[in-house]
Amino acid sequence: MTARLAILGAGAKAVAVAAKAATLRDMGVAAPDIVAVERTAVAANWRAGGGWTDGQHRLGTSPEKDVGFPYRSTILPGRNGELDRRMMRLSWQSYLVATGRFAEWVDRGKPAPTHETWASYLRWVADAAALNVVDGEVIRLSLEDRSWVLHTHTGTVEADAVMITGPGQPGRSVLPGHPQVLSIAQFWQVSTMNQRLDAERVAVIGGGETAASMLNELFRHRVSTITVISPQATLFTRGESYFENRMFSDPTDWTGLTLAERRDVMARTDRGVFSARVQDSLLADDRIRHLRGRVAHGVAADDRIRITLHTDRHGERLETVHGFDLVIDGSGADSLWFLPLLGPDVMDLLEVRLNGPVTGDRLQQAIGHDLSLAGVAPKLFLPNLSGLNQGPGFPNLSCLGLLSDRILGARPGAQSNRTNGRNVEYQSI
Repeated sequence: MTARLAILGAGAKAVAVAAKAATLRDMGVAAPDIVAVERTAVAANWRAGGGWTDGQHRLGTSPEKDVGFPYRSTILPGRNGELDRRMMRLSWQSYLVATGRFAEWVDRGKPAPTHETWASYLRWVADAAALNVVDGEVIRLSLEDRSWVLHTHTGTVEADAVMITGPGQPGRSVLPGHPQVLSIAQFWQVSTMNQRLDAERVAVIGGGETAASMLNELFRHRVSTITVISPQATLFTRGESYFENRMFSDPTDWTGLTLAERRDVMARTDRGVFSARVQDSLLADDRIRHLRGRVAHGVAADDRIRITLHTDRHGERLETVHGFDLVIDGSGADSLWFLPLLGPDVMDLLEVRLNGPVTGDRLQQAIGHDLSLAGVAPKLFLPNLSGLNQGPGFPNLSCLGLLSDRILGARPGAQSNRTNGRNVEYQSI
């Protein structure tokens, strides 16, 4: 029986893996059945209503970094060239040709597409790959014999391996429920309804691309000052030269760097940085300010939201309080959003594997070449946590074709996991 890979969420990574698996099957090569468990729709996070965008802002990554990029497959010796050529049929350019927009896109200088257009491309690929989407929200993930079990409100899905994707839920904020504090989802809901925000002092928490897209939107609202709160010393611009981009597309030399060097590269090029295009917009608007610090908590007092910041200086922690009329919490995705879904049996297994409590740092350093937790079976793929060990392009859109190679190239085999005093043998994908 063909193995089944279940994926939490039907976003870009799920679509890329499904496309590669479908292409392999078209070539007569065995590949896992792919099933995505999705609570809304394919590519929902790129569309208005998904909570992360209004759909009208521009993609921060080049659209040519599509589901097959970088088109250097290595999983099919002797036929990798054929595999890449077949994957080109599902490329961004092929989508534009199929929808009659290729010439216009080229004539306009190959602009970055809107998030909504990118979502349409992903849905086009998903349809072509016949991605099996199960409607439902995963509320628990457990183990049964040699299989994963994904529990939803209406049933279960069993699989030989699981891949967890997505940024989590965009509804969290520093002060939930207060009308002067907006989560990411609430902010984009206001934008989608064409409502205008009216405030004197506005704070945006976060220094990454999620916060950057909200700043772009804020420019058209009636606000006097916009203060960006982030831990960095300033608002850094993402490095976008060949040398930085190559690390995202080709992580061949990544493992040769020390952990400290890898963290430094990721901090300078990916985490808490704005794209050059966004920085140009910020420079043109004199309402933008930057405030360094980590948000400790927020309280409502005297018709304002008072944000407490912690800042480390010369080895000492300083605490300052700042008042705002409106706070927008754009602190970004939570890479550990899935931990509350894991049943006690899964947590026991992971704690044994990690030799301690399940933390983000331990998980990152345990990710193997195939983007799964090394030594854990059945396979648990965590590409969003794979950047530190395997390369900075895997958590984002920078090398979806290479990501699918790693996932689908995972080797089958039985591994032994000891948990709760029992030896339990699981079959990996």
